[in-house]
Amino acid sequence: MKKELILEKQQQAAQILNELDIDMWMTFVRETGNIKDPMLDMIAGTGATWHSAFIITRDGDTTAIIGSLEEPNMKMVGTFKNIISYLKSVKDDLIKTLDKYNPNKIAINFSRDSSLADGLTHGVYLELIELLKDTPYAERFVSSENIVAALRGRKSAAELSIMKEAIKETLIIFDEVTKYLQPGITEKEVAVFVHNIAEEKGFGLAWDKEYCPSVFTGPDTAGAHAGPTDRKIQKGHVINMDFGIKLNGYCSDLQRTWYVLKDGEDTPPDEVMRGFNVIKDSIQIAAKTIKPGAVAWTVDDAARSYIVENGYEEYPHGLGHQVGRAAHDGGALLGPKWERYGNLPYLTLEESQVFTIEPRLTIKDYGIATIEEEVVITKDGCEFLSPNQKEIYLIK
Repeated sequence: MKKELILEKQQQAAQILNELDIDMWMTFVRETGNIKDPMLDMIAGTGATWHSAFIITRDGDTTAIIGSLEEPNMKMVGTFKNIISYLKSVKDDLIKTLDKYNPNKIAINFSRDSSLADGLTHGVYLELIELLKDTPYAERFVSSENIVAALRGRKSAAELSIMKEAIKETLIIFDEVTKYLQPGITEKEVAVFVHNIAEEKGFGLAWDKEYCPSVFTGPDTAGAHAGPTDRKIQKGHVINMDFGIKLNGYCSDLQRTWYVLKDGEDTPPDEVMRGFNVIKDSIQIAAKTIKPGAVAWTVDDAARSYIVENGYEEYPHGLGHQVGRAAHDGGALLGPKWERYGNLPYLTLEESQVFTIEPRLTIKDYGIATIEEEVVITKDGCEFLSPNQKEIYLIK
């Protein structure tokens, strides 16, 4: 992540701290080459070996307390105003810094609901408590999850520009896939084709290569988070692909659906068109409910109810997630009120958050119909970042 973007996000973090009435945000880490805190790229632009504290205050002051051998690197990175290096123990400098600010609330990097705010391992947490046992500060800890959700969720103009470019390039790859698809090739062959294009263009993948892309052809396919198989594309199959790239540190995440025409067919069967159209319409219904202040689960409920009312089973996942530096980013989730999602479906939506909308349904004997689009929340609604798939793509 470029230095300018990191400094922009640090300033944004200070604003969020004031909104939440939190005095300090401290990301405490060690050996980030082995276990990397999810926020370090965004707020520091580098890692650490020894116990280190990356601190942002509500006044916008930034302090990095790091091992002495890492001081030159930290200065070259240039993302923190105050750099304090130690030789034998982080304890004294950490306590002096906390004494300097005397924060009443200290957000640290743990969370029960957000993996992006949960970089503090249990062992390092115990060490932090031990370091501060003779001070009042350990009693002032709160989770950083609300800071992280807001910081990752609220996209700046610069971030949105990168994400729009990633979406554009991803759709170009989907167009190439449309030309490539034909009966007889396997899901794995489609994935290799996509990987070759991405590698040739110098793009990263938005998630693990084993299932980016995920490709599903025909009925009785693997689950939504499974990788491509040796299953062959056949006439009469509905095909869908879930794919995204990583461009300049930011991800795209889109899905498209095709139908392979049988001999003598010019258009898909009525059942296929009906399923596709229900998916297409459910996306528009959901988009109309997205606006700042809306509760996340209500958006999922709008699409889910429409699909069920049309005679299909409800999809076994949330309607949509945030996208940013990770394919699954931010806090709020457009998901149902299921225990597995914790508090995420109960959070309210904010302007400048980017979400996917990705319902799915099974078309009996043909396959899975799904479309995934991306939207950004605007002042009074949402705007599609990806041109919508309006017609099912046909393979002859």
